[in-house]
Amino acid sequence: MTQKPTNEETSTHSTEVKEAALLVSVYKGTDEKQTCLEHLQELVLLTETYGIEVVEKVTCLVRKYEGATYVTTGKLEELVELSKTCKATLVIFDDEITPAQQRNLEKAFGIPVIDRTKVILEVFAARAQTKEAKAQIELAKVKYEAPRLKRLWTHLSRQHGSGGGGGGGGGFSRGEGEKQIEIDRRILKDKIHVLKKNIEDVRAIRSTQRVARERSEIPVFAIIGYTNAGKSTLLNALTDSEVFVENKLFATLDTTTRVFKLSTNQEILLIDTVGFIRKLPHLLVAAFKSTLEEAFQADVLLHLVDVSHPMALEQATTTYDVLEELNATKKPIITVLNKIDQCQNQDMVMRLKLKFPKTVCISALTKTGFDQLEEAIITELKLFRKLVKLCIPQSDYATVSEVMRLGNVVRQSYEDNDVLIEVDLPDSIVGKLAKYIQE
Repeated sequence: MTQKPTNEETSTHSTEVKEAALLVSVYKGTDEKQTCLEHLQELVLLTETYGIEVVEKVTCLVRKYEGATYVTTGKLEELVELSKTCKATLVIFDDEITPAQQRNLEKAFGIPVIDRTKVILEVFAARAQTKEAKAQIELAKVKYEAPRLKRLWTHLSRQHGSGGGGGGGGGFSRGEGEKQIEIDRRILKDKIHVLKKNIEDVRAIRSTQRVARERSEIPVFAIIGYTNAGKSTLLNALTDSEVFVENKLFATLDTTTRVFKLSTNQEILLIDTVGFIRKLPHLLVAAFKSTLEEAFQADVLLHLVDVSHPMALEQATTTYDVLEELNATKKPIITVLNKIDQCQNQDMVMRLKLKFPKTVCISALTKTGFDQLEEAIITELKLFRKLVKLCIPQSDYATVSEVMRLGNVVRQSYEDNDVLIEVDLPDSIVGKLAKYIQE
Protein backbone atom coordinates (compact mmCIF):
# COMPACT_ATOMS: atom_id res chain seq x y z
CA MET A 1 0.00 0.00 0.00
CA THR A 2 1.40 3.36 -0.98
CA GLN A 3 1.92 5.68 1.96
CA LYS A 4 0.17 9.02 1.63
CA PRO A 5 2.70 11.86 1.47
CA THR A 6 2.85 14.16 4.47
CA ASN A 7 2.05 17.86 4.29
CA GLU A 8 5.74 18.60 4.68
CA GLU A 9 6.59 16.41 1.71
CA THR A 10 3.84 17.80 -0.50
CA SER A 11 4.75 21.40 0.29
CA THR A 12 8.21 20.94 -1.18
CA HIS A 13 6.88 19.66 -4.53
CA SER A 14 9.86 17.28 -4.66
CA THR A 15 10.50 14.99 -7.59
CA GLU A 16 9.98 11.97 -5.32
CA VAL A 17 6.42 12.94 -4.38
CA LYS A 18 4.52 14.84 -7.04
CA GLU A 19 1.33 16.41 -5.80
CA ALA A 20 -2.00 15.66 -7.46
CA ALA A 21 -4.22 18.71 -7.65
CA LEU A 22 -7.97 19.21 -7.90
CA LEU A 23 -8.65 22.59 -9.54
CA VAL A 24 -11.84 24.51 -8.70
CA SER A 25 -13.25 27.52 -10.56
CA VAL A 26 -16.47 29.22 -9.46
CA TYR A 27 -19.01 31.25 -11.45
CA LYS A 28 -22.35 32.82 -10.51
CA GLY A 29 -24.37 33.00 -13.73
CA THR A 30 -24.73 30.56 -16.63
CA ASP A 31 -23.54 33.30 -19.00
CA GLU A 32 -20.19 33.25 -17.16
CA LYS A 33 -19.54 29.52 -17.66
CA GLN A 34 -17.48 29.80 -20.86
CA THR A 35 -15.23 32.45 -19.34
CA CYS A 36 -14.93 30.32 -16.22
CA LEU A 37 -13.79 27.36 -18.34
CA GLU A 38 -11.13 29.50 -20.02
CA HIS A 39 -9.87 30.73 -16.66
CA LEU A 40 -9.77 27.14 -15.44
CA GLN A 41 -7.71 26.06 -18.45
CA GLU A 42 -5.27 28.87 -17.72
CA LEU A 43 -5.04 27.65 -14.12
CA VAL A 44 -4.15 24.22 -15.52
CA LEU A 45 -1.20 25.77 -17.39
CA LEU A 46 -0.14 27.71 -14.30
CA THR A 47 -0.33 24.59 -12.15
CA GLU A 48 1.67 22.51 -14.61
CA THR A 49 4.24 25.29 -14.88
CA TYR A 50 4.45 25.16 -11.08
CA GLY A 51 5.29 21.45 -11.41
CA ILE A 52 2.07 19.94 -10.05
CA GLU A 53 -0.01 17.27 -11.77
CA VAL A 54 -3.66 18.12 -12.40
CA VAL A 55 -5.82 15.06 -11.71
CA GLU A 56 -9.21 16.77 -11.92
CA LYS A 57 -10.69 20.18 -12.71
CA VAL A 58 -14.21 21.35 -12.06
CA THR A 59 -16.38 24.44 -12.49
CA CYS A 60 -18.95 25.26 -9.83
CA LEU A 61 -22.14 27.24 -10.31
CA VAL A 62 -22.99 29.00 -7.04
CA ARG A 63 -25.85 31.33 -6.19
CA LYS A 64 -23.87 33.16 -3.54
CA TYR A 65 -20.40 33.17 -2.01
CA GLU A 66 -20.02 31.95 1.56
CA GLY A 67 -17.86 34.13 3.80
CA ALA A 68 -16.51 31.15 5.78
CA THR A 69 -15.78 28.63 3.02
CA TYR A 70 -16.14 30.63 -0.23
CA VAL A 71 -18.53 27.98 -1.66
CA THR A 72 -21.81 26.82 -0.15
CA THR A 73 -21.98 23.90 2.29
CA GLY A 74 -23.64 21.60 -0.26
CA LYS A 75 -21.12 22.42 -2.96
CA LEU A 76 -18.25 21.96 -0.51
CA GLU A 77 -19.49 18.46 0.36
CA GLU A 78 -19.52 17.57 -3.35
CA LEU A 79 -15.98 18.89 -3.79
CA VAL A 80 -14.70 16.97 -0.76
CA GLU A 81 -16.09 13.74 -2.20
CA LEU A 82 -14.57 14.52 -5.59
CA SER A 83 -11.16 15.15 -4.03
CA LYS A 84 -11.30 11.72 -2.40
CA THR A 85 -12.44 10.03 -5.61
CA CYS A 86 -9.63 11.49 -7.70
CA LYS A 87 -7.12 10.98 -4.85
CA ALA A 88 -6.08 14.62 -4.81
CA THR A 89 -3.37 15.68 -2.39
CA LEU A 90 -3.97 19.38 -2.99
CA VAL A 91 -6.91 21.65 -3.87
CA ILE A 92 -6.38 24.87 -5.84
CA PHE A 93 -9.08 27.54 -6.15
CA ASP A 94 -8.97 29.81 -9.20
CA ASP A 95 -9.89 32.88 -7.17
CA GLU A 96 -8.08 34.36 -4.20
CA ILE A 97 -9.35 33.01 -0.87
CA THR A 98 -8.89 34.64 2.51
CA PRO A 99 -6.71 33.11 5.26
CA ALA A 100 -9.85 32.24 7.25
CA GLN A 101 -11.45 30.56 4.24
CA GLN A 102 -8.24 28.65 3.62
CA ARG A 103 -8.22 27.32 7.20
CA ASN A 104 -11.89 26.26 7.00
CA LEU A 105 -11.47 24.61 3.60
CA GLU A 106 -8.39 22.67 4.71
CA LYS A 107 -10.34 21.43 7.72
CA ALA A 108 -13.13 20.22 5.41
CA PHE A 109 -10.88 18.65 2.76
CA GLY A 110 -8.26 17.26 5.13
CA ILE A 111 -5.54 18.25 2.64
CA PRO A 112 -3.76 21.52 1.79
CA VAL A 113 -5.79 24.19 -0.03
CA ILE A 114 -4.21 27.08 -1.93
CA ASP A 115 -5.37 29.67 -4.47
CA ARG A 116 -4.40 31.06 -7.85
CA THR A 117 -2.41 33.87 -6.21
CA LYS A 118 -0.19 31.36 -4.41
CA VAL A 119 0.45 29.45 -7.64
CA ILE A 120 1.37 32.62 -9.54
CA LEU A 121 3.71 33.70 -6.74
CA GLU A 122 5.49 30.34 -6.81
CA VAL A 123 5.78 30.33 -10.61
CA PHE A 124 7.25 33.83 -10.48
CA ALA A 125 9.65 32.75 -7.72
CA ALA A 126 10.89 29.83 -9.82
CA ARG A 127 11.36 32.01 -12.91
CA ALA A 128 13.04 35.05 -11.34
CA GLN A 129 16.67 35.47 -12.38
CA THR A 130 17.93 38.91 -11.39
CA LYS A 131 18.47 40.20 -7.86
CA GLU A 132 15.66 42.72 -8.33
CA ALA A 133 13.09 40.19 -9.54
CA LYS A 134 13.95 37.80 -6.71
CA ALA A 135 13.62 40.57 -4.12
CA GLN A 136 10.28 41.70 -5.55
CA ILE A 137 8.89 38.17 -5.54
CA GLU A 138 10.15 37.52 -2.03
CA LEU A 139 8.44 40.72 -0.86
CA ALA A 140 5.15 39.66 -2.45
CA LYS A 141 5.39 36.19 -0.90
CA VAL A 142 6.14 37.57 2.56
CA LYS A 143 3.14 39.92 2.36
CA TYR A 144 0.96 37.03 1.19
CA GLU A 145 2.06 34.68 3.98
CA ALA A 146 1.97 37.23 6.83
CA PRO A 147 -1.80 37.03 7.49
CA ARG A 148 -1.62 33.23 7.26
CA LEU A 149 0.83 32.81 10.16
CA LYS A 150 -1.91 31.81 12.60
CA ARG A 151 -2.67 28.72 10.51
CA LEU A 152 0.98 27.66 10.59
CA TRP A 153 1.29 27.73 14.38
CA THR A 154 -2.15 26.60 15.57
CA HIS A 155 -0.75 23.16 16.49
CA LEU A 156 1.58 24.72 19.06
CA SER A 157 -1.25 26.69 20.66
CA ARG A 158 -3.01 23.39 21.37
CA GLN A 159 -0.02 22.38 23.54
CA HIS A 160 -0.73 25.24 25.95
CA GLY A 161 -0.40 23.94 29.51
CA SER A 162 1.08 20.55 28.56
CA GLY A 163 4.56 19.34 29.36
CA GLY A 164 5.60 22.51 31.14
CA GLY A 165 6.85 22.25 34.76
CA GLY A 166 4.01 22.61 37.18
CA GLY A 167 0.45 21.45 37.40
CA GLY A 168 -1.73 22.38 34.53
CA GLY A 169 1.18 23.99 32.72
CA GLY A 170 1.23 27.10 34.91
CA GLY A 171 4.70 27.94 33.58
CA PHE A 172 3.13 29.30 30.38
CA SER A 173 1.43 32.69 30.35
CA ARG A 174 0.47 32.23 26.69
CA GLY A 175 0.47 29.39 24.17
CA GLU A 176 3.72 28.61 22.35
CA GLY A 177 1.91 29.14 19.05
CA GLU A 178 0.92 32.65 20.04
CA LYS A 179 4.50 33.45 21.04
CA GLN A 180 5.80 32.02 17.78
CA ILE A 181 3.33 34.08 15.74
CA GLU A 182 4.58 37.27 17.39
CA ILE A 183 8.20 36.31 16.76
CA ASP A 184 7.50 35.47 13.11
CA ARG A 185 5.55 38.66 12.57
CA ARG A 186 8.50 40.65 13.87
CA ILE A 187 10.87 38.69 11.61
CA LEU A 188 8.60 39.25 8.61
CA LYS A 189 8.30 42.97 9.38
CA ASP A 190 12.10 43.26 9.43
CA LYS A 191 12.35 41.21 6.26
CA ILE A 192 9.82 43.43 4.46
CA HIS A 193 11.85 46.50 5.47
CA VAL A 194 15.08 44.99 4.09
CA LEU A 195 13.45 43.84 0.84
CA LYS A 196 11.87 47.26 0.25
CA LYS A 197 15.26 48.90 0.83
CA ASN A 198 16.93 46.54 -1.67
CA ILE A 199 14.25 47.23 -4.28
CA GLU A 200 14.58 50.99 -3.79
CA ASP A 201 18.35 50.68 -4.29
CA VAL A 202 17.82 48.85 -7.58
CA ARG A 203 15.19 51.38 -8.61
CA ALA A 204 17.73 54.17 -8.07
CA ILE A 205 20.19 52.35 -10.35
CA ARG A 206 17.48 51.90 -12.98
CA SER A 207 16.68 55.60 -12.78
CA THR A 208 20.33 56.44 -13.46
CA GLN A 209 20.39 54.07 -16.42
CA ARG A 210 17.16 55.60 -17.73
CA VAL A 211 18.63 59.12 -17.59
CA ALA A 212 21.64 57.86 -19.57
CA ARG A 213 19.31 56.42 -22.22
CA GLU A 214 17.34 59.63 -22.45
CA ARG A 215 20.55 61.55 -23.01
CA SER A 216 21.39 59.22 -25.88
CA GLU A 217 18.11 60.30 -27.51
CA ILE A 218 17.48 56.78 -28.81
CA PRO A 219 13.70 56.08 -28.92
CA VAL A 220 12.54 53.27 -26.63
CA PHE A 221 9.79 50.78 -27.53
CA ALA A 222 8.51 48.38 -24.85
CA ILE A 223 7.00 45.05 -25.93
CA ILE A 224 4.09 44.33 -23.59
CA GLY A 225 1.24 41.84 -23.62
CA TYR A 226 -0.36 38.78 -22.11
CA THR A 227 1.90 35.99 -20.91
CA ASN A 228 2.94 33.59 -23.68
CA ALA A 229 1.89 36.02 -26.44
CA GLY A 230 5.33 35.72 -28.08
CA LYS A 231 7.13 38.82 -26.80
CA SER A 232 10.56 37.20 -26.45
CA THR A 233 10.15 35.47 -29.81
CA LEU A 234 9.45 38.85 -31.44
CA LEU A 235 12.48 40.44 -29.77
CA ASN A 236 14.70 37.59 -30.96
CA ALA A 237 13.31 37.74 -34.50
CA LEU A 238 13.77 41.50 -34.86
CA THR A 239 17.23 41.76 -33.29
CA ASP A 240 18.73 38.33 -34.06
CA SER A 241 19.33 37.85 -30.34
CA GLU A 242 18.88 34.79 -28.16
CA VAL A 243 16.56 35.84 -25.36
CA PHE A 244 15.21 32.79 -23.48
CA VAL A 245 11.99 31.50 -25.07
CA GLU A 246 9.78 28.72 -23.72
CA ASN A 247 6.18 27.75 -24.41
CA LYS A 248 5.18 28.20 -20.79
CA LEU A 249 3.56 30.98 -18.80
CA PHE A 250 5.95 33.64 -17.50
CA ALA A 251 9.06 32.38 -19.31
CA THR A 252 10.30 35.99 -19.05
CA LEU A 253 10.24 37.90 -15.76
CA ASP A 254 13.17 40.27 -16.11
CA THR A 255 13.30 43.09 -18.63
CA THR A 256 15.69 42.59 -21.54
CA THR A 257 16.82 45.45 -23.80
CA ARG A 258 18.16 45.12 -27.35
CA VAL A 259 19.07 47.58 -30.12
CA PHE A 260 17.13 47.36 -33.39
CA LYS A 261 18.15 49.27 -36.52
CA LEU A 262 15.33 50.30 -38.83
CA SER A 263 15.61 50.34 -42.64
CA THR A 264 16.03 54.14 -42.31
CA ASN A 265 19.26 53.39 -40.35
CA GLN A 266 17.70 54.85 -37.22
CA GLU A 267 18.30 52.84 -34.07
CA ILE A 268 15.63 52.16 -31.46
CA LEU A 269 15.73 50.24 -28.18
CA LEU A 270 13.34 47.31 -27.71
CA ILE A 271 12.46 46.20 -24.17
CA ASP A 272 10.99 42.76 -23.49
CA THR A 273 8.78 42.68 -20.38
CA VAL A 274 7.02 40.34 -17.97
CA GLY A 275 3.70 39.01 -19.28
CA PHE A 276 0.32 40.11 -17.97
CA ILE A 277 -2.33 37.69 -16.76
CA ARG A 278 -5.97 37.72 -15.69
CA LYS A 279 -6.52 38.05 -11.95
CA LEU A 280 -2.96 39.29 -11.51
CA PRO A 281 -2.47 39.48 -7.73
CA HIS A 282 -2.28 43.07 -6.51
CA LEU A 283 0.72 41.99 -4.47
CA LEU A 284 2.55 41.31 -7.72
CA VAL A 285 1.42 44.53 -9.37
CA ALA A 286 2.96 46.40 -6.45
CA ALA A 287 6.03 44.17 -6.23
CA PHE A 288 6.83 44.44 -9.93
CA LYS A 289 5.98 48.11 -10.20
CA SER A 290 9.61 49.17 -10.62
CA THR A 291 10.18 46.56 -13.34
CA LEU A 292 7.01 47.60 -15.13
CA GLU A 293 7.85 51.27 -14.69
CA GLU A 294 11.06 50.56 -16.59
CA ALA A 295 8.96 49.53 -19.56
CA PHE A 296 6.44 52.33 -19.18
CA GLN A 297 9.14 54.98 -19.37
CA ALA A 298 9.33 53.94 -23.02
CA ASP A 299 8.28 56.33 -25.79
CA VAL A 300 5.94 53.80 -27.43
CA LEU A 301 4.34 50.52 -26.32
CA LEU A 302 4.12 47.54 -28.68
CA HIS A 303 1.07 45.66 -27.37
CA LEU A 304 1.47 42.07 -28.52
CA VAL A 305 -1.68 39.92 -28.71
CA ASP A 306 -1.87 36.19 -29.46
CA VAL A 307 -4.64 36.48 -32.04
CA SER A 308 -4.85 32.68 -32.38
CA HIS A 309 -6.05 32.33 -28.78
CA PRO A 310 -9.83 31.92 -28.37
CA MET A 311 -9.79 34.52 -25.55
CA ALA A 312 -7.53 36.98 -27.39
CA LEU A 313 -9.92 39.89 -26.87
CA GLU A 314 -10.19 39.27 -23.13
CA GLN A 315 -6.42 38.90 -22.83
CA ALA A 316 -5.88 42.18 -24.65
CA THR A 317 -8.44 43.88 -22.40
CA THR A 318 -6.67 42.48 -19.32
CA THR A 319 -3.42 44.08 -20.47
CA TYR A 320 -5.16 47.43 -20.85
CA ASP A 321 -6.70 47.07 -17.39
CA VAL A 322 -3.24 46.65 -15.84
CA LEU A 323 -1.94 49.58 -17.91
CA GLU A 324 -4.72 51.71 -16.45
CA GLU A 325 -3.81 50.57 -12.95
CA LEU A 326 -0.24 51.73 -13.61
CA ASN A 327 -1.36 55.00 -15.28
CA ALA A 328 0.30 54.02 -18.55
CA THR A 329 -2.59 54.18 -21.03
CA LYS A 330 -1.63 57.65 -22.26
CA LYS A 331 1.45 56.24 -23.96
CA PRO A 332 1.30 55.77 -27.76
CA ILE A 333 0.39 52.11 -28.38
CA ILE A 334 0.78 49.97 -31.50
CA THR A 335 -1.30 46.79 -31.23
CA VAL A 336 0.53 43.84 -32.81
CA LEU A 337 -1.62 40.80 -33.58
CA ASN A 338 0.86 37.93 -33.37
CA LYS A 339 0.53 34.28 -34.51
CA ILE A 340 -1.61 35.35 -37.46
CA ASP A 341 -0.42 32.21 -39.27
CA GLN A 342 -2.15 30.07 -36.60
CA CYS A 343 -5.35 32.12 -36.40
CA GLN A 344 -8.50 30.29 -37.52
CA ASN A 345 -10.93 33.03 -36.48
CA GLN A 346 -10.92 36.02 -38.80
CA ASP A 347 -13.82 37.54 -36.86
CA MET A 348 -11.47 37.82 -33.88
CA VAL A 349 -8.96 39.70 -36.06
CA MET A 350 -11.65 42.16 -37.14
CA ARG A 351 -12.93 42.67 -33.58
CA LEU A 352 -9.42 43.44 -32.33
CA LYS A 353 -8.80 45.83 -35.21
CA LEU A 354 -12.04 47.65 -34.45
CA LYS A 355 -11.31 47.87 -30.72
CA PHE A 356 -7.66 48.89 -30.94
CA PRO A 357 -6.37 51.58 -33.34
CA LYS A 358 -2.99 51.31 -35.06
CA THR A 359 -3.08 47.53 -35.51
CA VAL A 360 -0.73 45.32 -37.55
CA CYS A 361 -0.76 41.54 -38.10
CA ILE A 362 2.44 39.48 -37.85
CA SER A 363 3.91 36.09 -37.09
CA ALA A 364 7.02 36.47 -34.94
CA LEU A 365 7.86 32.82 -35.58
CA THR A 366 7.83 33.03 -39.40
CA LYS A 367 8.70 36.77 -39.53
CA THR A 368 5.55 37.48 -41.51
CA GLY A 369 4.29 41.08 -41.52
CA PHE A 370 7.55 42.61 -40.27
CA ASP A 371 7.52 45.20 -43.08
CA GLN A 372 4.13 46.47 -41.90
CA LEU A 373 5.33 46.47 -38.29
CA GLU A 374 8.42 48.50 -39.18
CA GLU A 375 6.27 50.91 -41.17
CA ALA A 376 4.02 51.41 -38.13
CA ILE A 377 7.08 52.02 -35.93
CA ILE A 378 8.50 54.58 -38.37
CA THR A 379 5.12 56.32 -38.63
CA GLU A 380 4.94 56.55 -34.84
CA LEU A 381 8.47 57.92 -34.65
CA LYS A 382 7.57 60.73 -37.04
CA LEU A 383 5.19 62.08 -34.41
CA PHE A 384 8.18 62.61 -32.14
CA ARG A 385 10.32 64.21 -34.83
CA LYS A 386 10.52 67.39 -36.88
CA LEU A 387 12.07 68.23 -40.26
CA VAL A 388 14.33 71.30 -39.91
CA LYS A 389 16.95 73.18 -41.95
CA LEU A 390 20.14 73.94 -40.06
CA CYS A 391 23.07 76.21 -40.76
CA ILE A 392 25.98 75.14 -38.53
CA PRO A 393 29.50 76.66 -38.65
CA GLN A 394 32.11 74.10 -39.69
CA SER A 395 34.07 75.13 -36.61
CA ASP A 396 31.25 73.60 -34.54
CA TYR A 397 31.69 70.21 -36.13
CA ALA A 398 30.87 68.42 -32.86
CA THR A 399 27.29 69.66 -33.28
CA VAL A 400 27.29 68.54 -36.91
CA SER A 401 28.40 65.05 -35.82
CA GLU A 402 25.67 64.89 -33.17
CA VAL A 403 23.03 65.94 -35.71
CA MET A 404 24.27 63.29 -38.15
CA ARG A 405 24.16 60.63 -35.42
CA LEU A 406 20.67 61.39 -34.13
CA GLY A 407 18.92 62.57 -37.30
CA ASN A 408 17.84 61.28 -40.67
CA VAL A 409 19.63 63.57 -43.12
CA VAL A 410 17.55 64.53 -46.16
CA ARG A 411 20.23 66.65 -47.84
CA GLN A 412 23.53 68.24 -46.92
CA SER A 413 25.70 70.93 -48.57
CA TYR A 414 28.39 73.47 -47.76
CA GLU A 415 28.27 77.25 -48.10
CA ASP A 416 31.35 79.32 -47.21
CA ASN A 417 32.27 78.15 -43.70
CA ASP A 418 28.87 76.68 -42.86
CA VAL A 419 27.32 73.24 -43.14
CA LEU A 420 23.74 73.32 -44.45
CA ILE A 421 21.70 70.32 -43.36
CA GLU A 422 18.05 69.44 -43.87
CA VAL A 423 17.41 66.77 -41.28
CA ASP A 424 14.65 64.90 -39.49
CA LEU A 425 15.35 65.14 -35.73
CA PRO A 426 13.72 64.15 -32.42
CA ASP A 427 11.66 66.99 -30.94
CA SER A 428 13.80 66.92 -27.81
CA ILE A 429 16.87 67.86 -29.88
CA VAL A 430 15.27 70.54 -32.05
CA GLY A 431 14.90 72.95 -29.13
CA LYS A 432 18.61 72.69 -28.35
CA LEU A 433 19.50 73.67 -31.93
CA ALA A 434 17.26 76.78 -32.11
CA LYS A 435 20.12 79.14 -32.94
CA TYR A 436 21.04 77.09 -36.04
CA ILE A 437 17.53 76.71 -37.45
CA GLN A 438 16.69 78.49 -40.70
CA GLU A 439 13.09 79.31 -41.57
